[in-house]
Amino acid sequence: MLTQKAFSQQKRLSILPFPAVYYSPETRWAYGAALTATFRFKNDSLQARPSQMSLGIVFTQEKQSLYYLPFQLFLKNAGYYFNGELGFYKYNYYYFGIGNQSVPKELFGVDFPRVRLNFFKKIYPHLYLGVRYQYEDYRITQTIPNGEFASERVPGTPRSITSGAGLGLFYDTRNIVFFPSKGITADIAYFNNAPFWGGNALFNRLTGDFSGYQTLLKKVVLAGNLFSSFTWGNAPFNMLSELGGGKRMRGYYQGRLRDDNVLLAQGEVRFGIFKRFGGVFFGSTAVLGNQKDIIRWHDPKFAYGTGIRFTANRRDHLNIRLDYAIGQDGGNFYFTIGEAF
Repeated sequence: MLTQKAFSQQKRLSILPFPAVYYSPETRWAYGAALTATFRFKNDSLQARPSQMSLGIVFTQEKQSLYYLPFQLFLKNAGYYFNGELGFYKYNYYYFGIGNQSVPKELFGVDFPRVRLNFFKKIYPHLYLGVRYQYEDYRITQTIPNGEFASERVPGTPRSITSGAGLGLFYDTRNIVFFPSKGITADIAYFNNAPFWGGNALFNRLTGDFSGYQTLLKKVVLAGNLFSSFTWGNAPFNMLSELGGGKRMRGYYQGRLRDDNVLLAQGEVRFGIFKRFGGVFFGSTAVLGNQKDIIRWHDPKFAYGTGIRFTANRRDHLNIRLDYAIGQDGGNFYFTIGEAF
């Protein structure tokens, strides 16, 4: 029989070991093992916001390998908020060019470690102020003969080291972290990347990421997201503002849309179907720009799609999601854990 102390500890920690199986157009099928822990710290109440850490090792059909540890930690009843990612990736992508200067789709290989760290302190109810750090050592390992990368026509080839520090504001009134039904978040970040911090590139970036959630009917939630990214200086291609992938502009290959600046709006209608199963309809639109033409309003991009959800962790409503999205190049499937926003 569980004691009260053991029962409380049990409630504080949920560990989900699972085979890491997912699909995206960038990887095709990916296979591996992952361990996700959702927990609350000892001195926090059981109603405190849950923290989460994941450890994964994944190999893909595209002969990629990923070793990663993303995390988000709420300490002292959310008085402090730490989040980030540690990882190493042996990857290959397709390159489509920058902005309106499109090129024939070109495959390239890359190895890179990634460090992203964000440290926030609550300074007002729901409002956090903090510092940020990011680092990547991006080494091109495979190129196409006489292609854009082999000819070093792509900014930042054959190697770029980006190291930058900055400031951030984070505002959060979500009622649930992983699947909110009401509330908003606002994440504003400024980064200065420079040799001073240990890199070999000099550029700046300002981003804003805003999401809102509202319950319309029982088990029907409207979710919206606005994202902006503005880059100036001499950023390598992999550090330019980009869209595509499983979170921003589903329906486009990751990096299919890439330029100095982007503005993105996306929305979802999320609804329950039966017990742990739910569904979603979503759509998105975006515009891009460069340092001369800040935003090309006359050239918007669009995507739309639908998906289903299965709630793997009912206490904190952590979902497994399967989406199908359509962009200008056709449709793509996405099968992974957690919402797009």
